[in-house]
Amino acid sequence: MKAPSGNRATAGRGLFTGRDRAVIAAAALSMLLVQMDWFALNLTLPVIARDFHEPTTDLQWLVSGYMLTLGAFMITGGRVADVHGRRATLVCGLAGFGLVSILCGLAPSTGWLVAGRVVQGVTAAFIFPVAVAVVTAYFRDDRQGRAVGTVLAFSAMGTALGPFVGGTLAEHVSWRAVFYLNVPICAAAAFLMLRYVPETRDTHASGRLDLPGAAAIAAGLTLIMLGVDQGARWGWATPATWGCLLAGAALLALFARIERRSAEPLLDLGLLRNGPFVTITLAGSLSNVVYCLVAVLSALYLQQARGLSPFTAGLIFLALSVGAGTASYCSGYLAHRWRPEVLMAVAMFLSGASLLALTWSTPIVLYAAVFAVVGAGLGLGWALTNVATQSYVPETRLAGASGFVLTSLVLLGALAVAVASTVLEALSGSASRAASDGSAIELVLRAAAVLALLGGVLLLHLIRAPSPPKLGDTP
Repeated sequence: MKAPSGNRATAGRGLFTGRDRAVIAAAALSMLLVQMDWFALNLTLPVIARDFHEPTTDLQWLVSGYMLTLGAFMITGGRVADVHGRRATLVCGLAGFGLVSILCGLAPSTGWLVAGRVVQGVTAAFIFPVAVAVVTAYFRDDRQGRAVGTVLAFSAMGTALGPFVGGTLAEHVSWRAVFYLNVPICAAAAFLMLRYVPETRDTHASGRLDLPGAAAIAAGLTLIMLGVDQGARWGWATPATWGCLLAGAALLALFARIERRSAEPLLDLGLLRNGPFVTITLAGSLSNVVYCLVAVLSALYLQQARGLSPFTAGLIFLALSVGAGTASYCSGYLAHRWRPEVLMAVAMFLSGASLLALTWSTPIVLYAAVFAVVGAGLGLGWALTNVATQSYVPETRLAGASGFVLTSLVLLGALAVAVASTVLEALSGSASRAASDGSAIELVLRAAAVLALLGGVLLLHLIRAPSPPKLGDTP
């Protein structure tokens, strides 16, 4: 779609009107909501376990169940938005997320709470990939990069603020407040969306959704993520783990076959033949793998190895938040002047080098300063993944492509955390000692730094290729 008529004058000068800012705010709050909720619960698990008189290890599904359904349904959520309307889909997702948050806050048992989190992950899948697509569909000019960068800055801040918010509320209020906090954010985002955001969709679609494809990919990704998530507990060589992984792979192969024959495919498989799109997605996924490892392992390191309280550890995480948020916000301005692929490579080299420095930073003040630099590199890489990939995608497939990118990020991030947990236990020699073994955690983070450097190398060949046409150019 073109910019609304009231925006044409400011669009020509690269400025944002009040309506433009409201559109950005609606999407930004939506991304902040999903990311903050995801990471806030990690630091509340011990408090929830104490309230319900259950072991903390039995509550891991509060995080894993949410992640499984979020990752499994994002491609479906993105395509539903393209076909039935991005604004309508996002508002429905926000309404569902807020309602389930209330039910989670009122949960009388862990069983109800886990069930609520699983459903909440489904509603989040209709928010997360659609928020970016709403912005890219609204801004079809040179302001798009800055707008997307602002939205993703809030996403990065939500990731780093989550532990701080969760730790603070769990320590000083209640773990239930983590869920109740979602409700006003959902309401504000939905109001802005309905008031200021015009509806956009794939105008060439018939309105029918590829239900067999949706079922195949949701079930396939769920089984793969279940096998990855539970592999350490079940054993990586057990029939249960391999059964999930193989059945999931078979369903994904079936999904590809369905999509090739479908007149209205859920996912445009042509994206997988788009070399730049795949390369950027893979590099961005490596950046997100490193981000997930830093967020999870640093939380363990600061609390278990360094002995900091949840509140104090959350304060240190603000350095990561400031670095990631600032870099994500600036990504749009930078991408307007230099190719996103070049900036991504620089960001990944920066994050890899600074993460290596972090593992040798002992004074807490120095640790926080380097932590901010790590956040800047990872935040820039995360934001530019979405900016760069959307420039290679036709307007009719924006949300579907965003869903594919985010699914890749979530799936590989989940795989990395599961593998890192297993490696950490092996290095420490005991599952009970793994969380407090500072040397083992530092070794795993150094391996993560190498992954970031490899992502930078992966992007180097794209830098030598011609840049894609600007949005609005002849397709």
